[in-house]
Amino acid sequence: MAAPCPPPPPDPQFVLRGTQSPVHALHFWKGAQAQGHPVLFSGSQSGLVHVWSLQTRRTVTTLDGHGGQCVTWLQTLPQGHQLLSQGRDLKLCLWDLAEGRNAVVDSVHLESVGFCRSSILAGGQPRWMLAVPGKGSDEVQILEMPSKTSVCALKPKAEAKLGMPMCLRLWQADCNPRPLLLAGYEDGSVALWDVSEQKVCSHVACHEEPVMDLDFDSQKARGISGSAGKVLAVWSLDGQQALQVRGTHELTNPGIAEITIRPDRKILATAGWDHRIRVFHWRTMQPLAVLAFHSAAIQCVAFAADGLLAAGSKDQRISLWSLYPRA
Repeated sequence: MAAPCPPPPPDPQFVLRGTQSPVHALHFWKGAQAQGHPVLFSGSQSGLVHVWSLQTRRTVTTLDGHGGQCVTWLQTLPQGHQLLSQGRDLKLCLWDLAEGRNAVVDSVHLESVGFCRSSILAGGQPRWMLAVPGKGSDEVQILEMPSKTSVCALKPKAEAKLGMPMCLRLWQADCNPRPLLLAGYEDGSVALWDVSEQKVCSHVACHEEPVMDLDFDSQKARGISGSAGKVLAVWSLDGQQALQVRGTHELTNPGIAEITIRPDRKILATAGWDHRIRVFHWRTMQPLAVLAFHSAAIQCVAFAADGLLAAGSKDQRISLWSLYPRA
């Protein structure tokens, strides 16, 4: 007797249109969600940040701070109503969105025009840490914010030949306050930096192509990276801070623009150059769904705190999906 066919993948719960430009960055605003009004930020190739109400499914406001240059990264700060946006205009803007405001209150000049997105490490404190692509092509600059004080520049040894940093993830272990940085590089490797010591703790070759994005589960000390090639790499970090590749998963088509693990650490989603969103079980890496709605490359994926998945594409649309509801 033939095995039953798996059910077809669902359609999006709804679709946001109106960016009139390819979508390169997405971020859910947790602060707004706590007030019962889920808000999604999207960054477009035209340099605009659209602020979407997911109740009305319309744009609430549009932020224009990058002079028509592509917005590549969006992140809210945990305290207050502040948004960071990074653009190809070599500028990182800090927006004040409190009480209906939408003003740039500060900015950081970036030294690198590459594709590398920034990363923050922020608790409830007024001071927070920012990692940005640095002045040298292989450097990562660490700043203390909001003073913009330079903490250090993380530069691999010349003989390492890692190339440009392509993606960054600042974090700290629960048992140790020392800030750590995971960086994916042009040569396909992932490195763990001790920021305070300015040294590489560990380094592992994961891909034959440049690492395009990575995400890290600090509770399980496991991470995942995707590249310009066909392979997803799962790696772990042991008690001695040594990285080790645990397994790989081969995709049908090459090219991953972004990877994100859902906040409950049950599933993850990838943004594919082949127009597809792929969803996996995080613990087992079992493929759960291939979502083929978009007509061009997926550039970004993001999860809301309640598990809603958003995907942004070169086709100028943002799809929202309700998959495998959180228990």
